[in-house]
Amino acid sequence: MIQFKKIGIRNLLVFFSSTLIYALCQMLFSIILMKEDLWNNFHIQLFSHYLVIVTMCIADFLLLRFLNKHLPYSKNILYRIMADITGLVVICLIILCLFNYVIYDVLLISEEGLPSFLVKFAFAMTNNIPILLSFELIYYFQSEQKAITDSEIAKRRVLLFQHETLRAQINPHFLFNSLNVLSSLIYINQENANKFTKALSKTYRYVLSLTQQPVVSVTEELDALDSYIFLMRMRFENAFTFTVNKISSSEQYKIIPLTLQLLIENAFKHNKATEESLLNIKINVDSEYITVENNIQPSHDVEKGGIGLKYITQQYKLYGKDVVVDHTTQLFMVKIPFIKS
Repeated sequence: MIQFKKIGIRNLLVFFSSTLIYALCQMLFSIILMKEDLWNNFHIQLFSHYLVIVTMCIADFLLLRFLNKHLPYSKNILYRIMADITGLVVICLIILCLFNYVIYDVLLISEEGLPSFLVKFAFAMTNNIPILLSFELIYYFQSEQKAITDSEIAKRRVLLFQHETLRAQINPHFLFNSLNVLSSLIYINQENANKFTKALSKTYRYVLSLTQQPVVSVTEELDALDSYIFLMRMRFENAFTFTVNKISSSEQYKIIPLTLQLLIENAFKHNKATEESLLNIKINVDSEYITVENNIQPSHDVEKGGIGLKYITQQYKLYGKDVVVDHTTQLFMVKIPFIKS
């Protein structure tokens, strides 16, 4: 809180000093260009010019906030420039009208010998343009800095996600169960043991290859999923069903790597799978989402650890996408949006 107050006071001092200097420059410019005698009643003249500058600053700041919200440069540069110019003209006209009213109608100062309205307007525009440009530059550099900061935060989140994902896949329980299955297969069926070893190797090789791939195609993800499903079949045998329905072509669609594998892992983790109570897992690919759904039959011995749905949701938010979760008493459904690469 103290640091925030220090920053606020510092900014106020910078604003006060810069506007005061600019007001003095404006007075000097008036003396040279308009040949006005501003040395008489110097404090009154300085206050008047300073008040004009401060008013312009406030009006320009409000204009900039309005345009940044409703008409940013990213939307249309030409329209934004035209809006800036229009705003400057309107601000200068309003300020001139207000100050003319105060000077001539309230203070009853004679117009004789004073510059015309057109000259004053041109002078006001000349003084106001640098103010708006300064605000635009400040906003631009702040936006660039924020973009860099957001980019660094996003990179750290991606690295964290990759780390959590890798740790989830090289989970001791997952590896322990896989090795137990492999150990049994070696004595029972050496051919299946060989297939199991290749599938396990392929699964880990896919995980390790994803360090430089922020997104992958749905086709790649489904191909890699085959090895994981094979491992699950060796482990759970006929205790679950797995189907993939491709309503739409999946080659051009992109998703975050391991999304499907992690969702299926969660299905096994949170539900019991037996031959008497089959765990039914379905994947549907349409033009907007890839949907993973399973029937709900809660397991009383839920494995802790690994990566949860919240990590997947957070990762898709980095791309401006929302994961849709539909949870009923009988069905758990997760809709994963596609990412444009």
